[in-house]
Amino acid sequence: MLAAERKMRIVEYVRQHRVASVAALALEFDVHEATIRRDLAEVEQEGLLKRTHGGVIVEQLTHNEPSFNDRFNVQLEQKMRIGKMAASMVEDGDHIIIDSGTTTLHIAKNLLYHSNITVVTNDINIAAELRDAPGVKVTVTGGDLYPSSFMLNGMFTDQALRSLHVSKAFIGTPAIHPKHGLMHPEAQLVLAKQGMINAAQEVIVVADDTKIGKLSLHTVAPNSAIQTLITAKEITEYDKKQFQDSGVNVILV
Repeated sequence: MLAAERKMRIVEYVRQHRVASVAALALEFDVHEATIRRDLAEVEQEGLLKRTHGGVIVEQLTHNEPSFNDRFNVQLEQKMRIGKMAASMVEDGDHIIIDSGTTTLHIAKNLLYHSNITVVTNDINIAAELRDAPGVKVTVTGGDLYPSSFMLNGMFTDQALRSLHVSKAFIGTPAIHPKHGLMHPEAQLVLAKQGMINAAQEVIVVADDTKIGKLSLHTVAPNSAIQTLITAKEITEYDKKQFQDSGVNVILV
């Protein structure tokens, strides 16, 4: 078995069993423990799993979301692919919500030539990107500005979202898990995302492969609330199947 395939299967094993030891993985894949340790060092560096002091491997927990500038170039090529695919799902005449984020910004970049659509967003960058698009009406939710992310959030944002009904909501996330759904490390951002989901007839989550299988502190929504996940073809077959088994349509780009 090639190292790349073994690492992918290690991630699948840990997600199935929740925890694993080096010894158990060495036995499972019939390799020396030193080989497993090398593999684990690489998958941990990629942010897919986390090793504890006792040598037990667990799923990675997302503790915070970096600033916009720190996130912008991470998996940029994937985000461009995902944004293009998501924008292709928008039809002329649609009213949509675009959540704040670096992946969702690439949806906006691909909507400049759409006709007769309304975009509601809580993101200053997204609003600015669409400002000269002749066929796009932009509505900004209002709220408190988060300077590091160009996001609007808070009471005014939540109130605005409660009054809306849209055909599609495109949601970004730092963590989405095949069993535990859409998650976020910051409690104060959960209500806005839930408001977007509740306002939409169709919920589409956009996430590069580094977000897939991650756990975080707060549950935003179960997978049953999500119709479609657009992610990169780099995700594992196990993760893809787990989302599909929970009723989510998975689009790989």
